[in-house]
Amino acid sequence: MLQLLAEQGGLFNLFSYLTFRTGGAVITALIICFLTGPRIINWLKTKQKKGQPIREDGPQSHIVAKAGTPTMGGFMILLALCISTLLWSDLRNPYVWAVLFVTLSFGAIGFVDDYLKVTKASSAGVPGRLKFLIEMAIGLAVAWWLAALVEPTLALPFFKALLINLGLFYLPFACLVIVWAGNAVNLTDGLDGLAIVPVMIAAAAFGLIAYLVGNTVYTEYLGIAYVAGAGELAVLCGAIIGAGLGFLWFNAPPAMVFMGDTGSLALGGAIGTIAVVTKHEIVLGIIGGLFWLETISVIVQVLSFKLTGKRVFRMAPLHHHYEQKGWAEPTIVIRFWIIAVVLALVGLATLKLR
Repeated sequence: MLQLLAEQGGLFNLFSYLTFRTGGAVITALIICFLTGPRIINWLKTKQKKGQPIREDGPQSHIVAKAGTPTMGGFMILLALCISTLLWSDLRNPYVWAVLFVTLSFGAIGFVDDYLKVTKASSAGVPGRLKFLIEMAIGLAVAWWLAALVEPTLALPFFKALLINLGLFYLPFACLVIVWAGNAVNLTDGLDGLAIVPVMIAAAAFGLIAYLVGNTVYTEYLGIAYVAGAGELAVLCGAIIGAGLGFLWFNAPPAMVFMGDTGSLALGGAIGTIAVVTKHEIVLGIIGGLFWLETISVIVQVLSFKLTGKRVFRMAPLHHHYEQKGWAEPTIVIRFWIIAVVLALVGLATLKLR
């Protein structure tokens, strides 16, 4: 509404700038987390007497340190993210609604999963197959929605304006990207601050990509696919960063709250959907390389044990392997953050190396 006053000039003209609104989304989401965080955490503590159930096969120090910490802190992230996005983005943009739909839908799945884990005092929540089927249904619905808005093509990094028409394969491909991203972030969320910082790094990278993809000047210069209106997703990425920073304030070691599946599934799904809209799905595999490592470690562990009866890692996902080797939690977390930063820089470098 304030943008309507931009014609008057002066201060209101700032609201017509995408960069200003992105910055506003960051600050707004951060403030919302600071204001609501303590109350949400206290409320979760009263509802969750024993906190999040901890896997008993993990390191003893991990079990002792994490026991009793409330989960579902992702609700704080979703609240800040959604309010900030609704305040600062152009609500006429269909991509904003597509990403919000995935975010809230995956967040709802995660919420039910967390709720069942807490109420049953067990690490088993929603059955894996059922969760996967619901996620696939949501992913296909959004892929079908996006197929009506963008060309069903796949852009290849390192090649200028090279687009592969996927045709009917676009729907399952886009769906798998969204579902993989949600579950990959979920697998990474296992130590204090481990998942939220790489998510913010990925959001910052894709915020820049969305801004560039939605501007013809930059797409022509860089030789990347132009997607009209995709730049508006930079505001949503800013909201993710702000909400992530606010949550990290309470999730920093020792964590006062865990995001749980409520936050990890939602944030992963959001990043995956943004990658699909901006046609940088393959680049997501680079920027989100840390999430790939965590996912692959689980797949390798399961396959190896089923086929040979032996485990490749001491424990999966990968961060638990290093925990079992005796690495301190802060060491694992910070080193994984460094890997996430390096991979994000490599991913962004593909924009120019064409």
